[in-house]
Amino acid sequence: MTVSMQHTRDILQQAELLYSAEQVQSALHRVAQQINAALADKHPLVLSVMGGAVVFSGQLLPLLNFPLDFDYVHVSRYGDARQGGEMHWKVAPCENVRGRVVLLLDDILDEGHTLAALRERVLELGADKCYSAVFADKQHGGKKAAHADFVGVELPNRFVFGYGMDIEGAWRNLPAIYAVKG
Repeated sequence: MTVSMQHTRDILQQAELLYSAEQVQSALHRVAQQINAALADKHPLVLSVMGGAVVFSGQLLPLLNFPLDFDYVHVSRYGDARQGGEMHWKVAPCENVRGRVVLLLDDILDEGHTLAALRERVLELGADKCYSAVFADKQHGGKKAAHADFVGVELPNRFVFGYGMDIEGAWRNLPAIYAVKG
């Protein structure tokens, strides 16, 4: 689906700012401190969930003050849609997780299906322990399939975008987090 430039700009212009760039950076630094305290002596394998976690991962990794290995997985339940659907593995976790402490990084925890599937797969492949960090945890009031060990911010049950999270394929690159009005 090709979205017009004007439509994309209108989405942002009509959106509500939830977290400013400064608030996002403050939350990022807090999460980094928590991860540093928990994993400093673990030499973890960090798996970033593409494409949403690219911004979070890219800004978080330089704040971690311990040795780590890095790889990525690519799984999607949204595509360009606004509601999650069937899980599509584009790049699954590799065997290199065997015997490792793994840290999964993702942009948002909504119902937890993606995180639960990733955690299950990593443990099936023989990881010793699996931690997870999400930048945003959506509060929708329902039961979640998984919970994250480290969370940057909590979000209302609205469609959000920015800081790695897209809307109709756009605006992942925003340094702040916005919600669609309505």
